[in-house]
Amino acid sequence: MELFMKYPHDVQEELFKRLVSEAKNTEFGKKYGFAEISNYEQYKEKVPTHSYEQLYPYIERLMRGEQNILWPSEVTWFAKSSGTTNARSKFIPVSQEALDDCHFKGGKDLISIYVNNYPETKMFTGKGLTIGGSHQINEYDPNENSYYGDVSAVIMQNLPLWAQLIRTPKLDVALMDKWEEKIEKMALVTSEENVTNFAGVPTWTILLIQKVMELTGKDNILDVWPNLEVFFHGAVAFGPYRELFKKLIPSEKMSYVETYNASEGFFGIQDQKDSTELLLMLDYGIFYEFIPSEEIHEEHPKTIGLHEVELGKNYAMLISTNAGLWRYNIGDTIKFTSIDPYRIKISGRTKHFINAFGEEVIIENAESAITKACEATEAIIDNFTAAPVYFDEGNRGGHEWIVEFKQPPNDQRRFDEVLDITLREINSDYDAKRYKDMALQPPIVHHVSQGTFYNWMKKRDKLGGQNKVPRLSNNREHIDDILNMLRA
Repeated sequence: MELFMKYPHDVQEELFKRLVSEAKNTEFGKKYGFAEISNYEQYKEKVPTHSYEQLYPYIERLMRGEQNILWPSEVTWFAKSSGTTNARSKFIPVSQEALDDCHFKGGKDLISIYVNNYPETKMFTGKGLTIGGSHQINEYDPNENSYYGDVSAVIMQNLPLWAQLIRTPKLDVALMDKWEEKIEKMALVTSEENVTNFAGVPTWTILLIQKVMELTGKDNILDVWPNLEVFFHGAVAFGPYRELFKKLIPSEKMSYVETYNASEGFFGIQDQKDSTELLLMLDYGIFYEFIPSEEIHEEHPKTIGLHEVELGKNYAMLISTNAGLWRYNIGDTIKFTSIDPYRIKISGRTKHFINAFGEEVIIENAESAITKACEATEAIIDNFTAAPVYFDEGNRGGHEWIVEFKQPPNDQRRFDEVLDITLREINSDYDAKRYKDMALQPPIVHHVSQGTFYNWMKKRDKLGGQNKVPRLSNNREHIDDILNMLRA
């Protein structure tokens, strides 16, 4: 890590050349002349940027059992993504190199960083509790020689023996596919273990903690797991959940460490005790490029290398990987908080925003506003989603929110006001549209009962694993579906 922190561009350049060289005899490599590419500028000229839809014809053939399409080594695993940007699942190829040099390496580095920051740790005296998804045989492969599932399930199924020995529950429970039965079984099994650390998505971890407390009759999870000391979390922003975790785990010694791990790769780790910035991991078989925010929706966007990025600007992230994703737009936007070394914060999704009126509200804005509103009203959030209210005859546009609380605000009107005020303070485009209510009316906020989002996700068969509630949408598909469910 110290090597790539000190020599980031040398490490990335060497990695880029290795990726292109190794894939030059694949079908994709031959199509785009990888054998003639010797530098980044040539790569940009020869190879277009790709969305999932554009790479899908290659991935579909891989799933049907063909090989040497995108990457030279055999691909028999695919990470199934819930696809928060659209309703269709995505299948991301996972090569052995991606497992060894990216996902597993990320896990080892995460532990190394934690131990380095907390040398007095006793996490190895007990076990790590990991909440995984599930996997199944790939029915598209006529030879039934490949599998797909949540990236967590793909990783857990392929972990080396030593890693299986320090985690709980056993795979037959961790990879169950019926989510409600799985939570019940996990709670029963793990409540008997000495759990010292968690890893997973905050929402599903909360459900498991509550189920363990319900089954054991304890009011405090530390009565069940007295040696619990760290939660390694990712997938959704942690800010809105922080207060709830403090209530569930009332210990000043509890640590929270964020990761940036997706189906496509392991990108970042919180490496400092006093900062939530994520160190961009540059030696995991991933070559990075970036699209400036003003170019994101262009058909042929301008792209820049790591050496050209600037602090505080929004960029969409492009990756080329050791699983055969080439100049692939993962759909996330990030901001650089440091360039020596390169540290980032996730700012949103390229398709996960509200911009119905030119207000350009991104996830980072929404989560900051929700967090401020919770602080102002002693509320603890469970989940939320938001979408535009379109203009109709005689009515202005606006935003409509559905918010579910673990602890409701002490003043509902105040919560709604702070949400709106904070959005105006941090987003000048939103503020301009809200000026004197001329373009946008104040937000409509529905405070809904506990279990609303769980029931909605269950209705959509999206419980567990990598499935997440879409925070923002530029259309009303999700919000109308929830509101109709509530009215039924």
